[in-house]
Amino acid sequence: MNFYPTTDLWSYLAQADKTVVMYGMGNGADKILRICEKKGIEVADFFASDGFVRGHSFHGKTVLSYSAVKEKYGAKNIIVLLSFASSLPEVLALFDHVGEECELYAPDVPVCGEKLFDLAFFEDNRQNLEEAYALLADEESKRIYKKVIAYKLTGKIGYLKEAESNKNEVYTHLLQADTIRYAADLGAYNGDTVRELMEYAPALSKVYAMEPDRRNFRKLNGFAATLTVPQVIPHHAAAWSEETVLSFADSGNRNAGAFAKGKQIDVPALPLDSILGGEAVDYIKYDVEGAEKEALIGSTQTILAHHPKLLVSIYHRSEDLFALPLQLHAIDPSYQLYLRRYPYVPAWDLNLIGI
Repeated sequence: MNFYPTTDLWSYLAQADKTVVMYGMGNGADKILRICEKKGIEVADFFASDGFVRGHSFHGKTVLSYSAVKEKYGAKNIIVLLSFASSLPEVLALFDHVGEECELYAPDVPVCGEKLFDLAFFEDNRQNLEEAYALLADEESKRIYKKVIAYKLTGKIGYLKEAESNKNEVYTHLLQADTIRYAADLGAYNGDTVRELMEYAPALSKVYAMEPDRRNFRKLNGFAATLTVPQVIPHHAAAWSEETVLSFADSGNRNAGAFAKGKQIDVPALPLDSILGGEAVDYIKYDVEGAEKEALIGSTQTILAHHPKLLVSIYHRSEDLFALPLQLHAIDPSYQLYLRRYPYVPAWDLNLIGI
């Protein structure tokens, strides 16, 4: 890969002489804060964007505004750790603004699992990373791969900007969506990705849509009822490797999943192969909040029998970057594998595409 880092963000923060402050609150901030505590990194304050401060506190500290934290420490004297995610252009522009005034990093922490993509993880998995890199079918995929690794180790948003893809190019040229007639959407949320596919796939006739969260499924079901073509067949189930019941975080948001934290309820889990029963699909999308490994296992028969085009999210777990390409290659070595990433901070919306 010709990328051999000698340090990572956490090592840098542990010896930095500036004051470390955190931008944002919530689950992402909690994860980053736990890592900082383990690494001996002190977070002095938490702040939110100007206009979003309501006198609340977080981890025992009053949340400041951005203006207040700059006034307290001086913009050039702080290191800002971004602790929430966004793909909205206006929010990404706000990140750029903060980065122009302060030293800003967006620490990479896994959505699922406890494995941190730090320098030790990189060294331990270098061979796996290089094997996955070698499987990528074009130079653009390899370029994105290296930029994403650079970001994960350094937390520098600039690497993510250099690793952005055009969604039209993905659907039109890679997936050739105009040829897709039958699809499966694993992690269909409220139907938004079915809507997106419909924009690019005029011949789309049928979609099997799996969504385990009950509130999301209700919206998905309502959306499906409005359509005649394509026919959307909703399944209130998690995509999995076998038929079972999973304990599931009932959050009602996009990140609801079997590995998320929150109120737990039991939900059915099914392999896609059992839903299809041998029926062919042209395309499968996997965005199942850290269960991509199991979902791929559960659709192996369909993959081998019909060779559908595949789009697999590979950002939920630190190991996804190499484990999922290697897994898909082991299932069917005939697939050409591509990597594309849409604008997002942190390194979300990173997709492995199999053709």
